[in-house]
Amino acid sequence: MVHTLENETLRIKIDDHGAELSEIYDKGKDRQVLWNADPAHWKRHAPVLFPNVGRYYQDQCIINRETYSCGQHGFARDMEFTCVEESSDSVSHLLTSTGETKEKYPFSFELYITHRLQGRDILVSWKVVNKNKETMYFTIGGHPAFRVPVLPGTTRDQYFLTFSGQKELTYCLLDLSTGTALPDQTRTLSLENGTCGIDPHMFDKDALIFDNGQITKAGIALPDGTPYVELTCEGFPSFGIWSSSMDAPFVCLEPWMGRCDNFGFQEELSKKPGINRLDSEETFEKSYMISIR
Repeated sequence: MVHTLENETLRIKIDDHGAELSEIYDKGKDRQVLWNADPAHWKRHAPVLFPNVGRYYQDQCIINRETYSCGQHGFARDMEFTCVEESSDSVSHLLTSTGETKEKYPFSFELYITHRLQGRDILVSWKVVNKNKETMYFTIGGHPAFRVPVLPGTTRDQYFLTFSGQKELTYCLLDLSTGTALPDQTRTLSLENGTCGIDPHMFDKDALIFDNGQITKAGIALPDGTPYVELTCEGFPSFGIWSSSMDAPFVCLEPWMGRCDNFGFQEELSKKPGINRLDSEETFEKSYMISIR
């Protein structure tokens, strides 16, 4: 089932499948902002990444000396959530661990995802509850894709990425054979007045990975520099920016609480850099904001 939230300026839709935001329609400007999930380029809109962001090294993780196999970005995005609360401005979904999920990830959990429409902002909130008698470990992230270009007669490379006034940012790339990070091979993204153009070859080597909490706000601006969409994510240690190809008409802005493995990481999941630790019956909560300009 798809749930619709609407106000004077925006209409958004959230699907029970994956608790995924599937539409952001800007009424005032008469345009769709969120990517339409055309499988010719990428079949998703804004999936949640849980219990792992990105890939484990060799797609395996070690938990309490047992080895588990789990694919890229985890399983939550492909599961049916239950709508547990709905109002005029918010929808909350719940995913509970099952026997099937425990084959890939042995912990008992509850994952709540709430989407709240506030004017021209969409607040996306996560709550993870540890239902085990032991500590659980996980990463979680967002992956919303925004239409670029959005104006008729324009191309993606005419648009800009915007940041919070930095002069430059440091990022790393992925080892393409394993989909894991190469943090020792850092690169610099130079900015002018906190912005940079979206180069056609920017994503030739997959996602750009920004660590160390560098990004608290990122956005996309129109060819004339006018803000189009912004994503605010205070306190997120990592952030990804990605598109699927040179000509794919979307860009993803991805706030991550933890991320993919570093290349060659084969230790216990509890020792993974940036892992989230949640003790028995404790609750983890985090949120980010999408703002339509």
